[in-house]
Amino acid sequence: MEVRRIDTAMLPEVATGGTPVRLEATGTVPRVGFVLLATDLTTERDAALLLGPAGIGFHACRVAFENPTTPVNLRRMAPRLTEAATLLTPGADLAAVCFSCTTGTIEIGAETVAAAIRAVHPGAAVVTPPQAALAAFHALGTQRVALLTPYLAETTRPIVSHFAELGLDVVAARCLDMADDRDMAHVAQESIVAAAVEADHPSAEALFISCTALPALTAVAEIEARIGKPVVSSNQACLWQLSGHAGRGTPIAGYGRLLALPRTDAPAEEPSRAAGA
Repeated sequence: MEVRRIDTAMLPEVATGGTPVRLEATGTVPRVGFVLLATDLTTERDAALLLGPAGIGFHACRVAFENPTTPVNLRRMAPRLTEAATLLTPGADLAAVCFSCTTGTIEIGAETVAAAIRAVHPGAAVVTPPQAALAAFHALGTQRVALLTPYLAETTRPIVSHFAELGLDVVAARCLDMADDRDMAHVAQESIVAAAVEADHPSAEALFISCTALPALTAVAEIEARIGKPVVSSNQACLWQLSGHAGRGTPIAGYGRLLALPRTDAPAEEPSRAAGA
């Protein structure tokens, strides 16, 4: 494309003023935030499915993370969380902020995660996948759960221990033995359904599918139809809680029994777990 030489004196002046500009009052659109792993390819897509249609604004920042998803690498995010949260919509009021990493929360500790986020967003509720899942199981009236994760076994075992500490009975646990969360984000729906059916246990009252990177949200309804019991996924539980904090916790059809419930319960409390414990 040829660039022309022009006489700027011949160009029109830019007009200012004119029509008065009216700003909407802050808080007109309820807003929530996410602190995502740098490698997360799934959470924003799931949020767009559920929060956008509900009229909830959602905003994300990223925290540095290096694969593989081992306990050691997950704990390394702890000192980076507050700095990452400073980039999350500075000056905007957020109803809640979600740290979108299930195993990261467990390895770093829920209280440590909450303190890091509240250092920047003191007025926001803090949501984490383990805490949201616990609240979901309470709302569904379930106590005995089977567990499916895409992780390595060494990353899955702490989840079993953590839920036991929270008072849940984990009756079976299965992992897909994957190391990279970017690969987890590309697991096919039929593989998720098949793995979930295999992970179920006759004595389980519900199934938990861990990992915000795994695109399980859109498979939940099919899995529930196959196993005949509630299915909770990490992103599903977090989005359910975030919707409630944003004042838009009305039931949503098509994504499992949990989202068909109104979000009215208080968040369940988690015991703290020190990093490296």
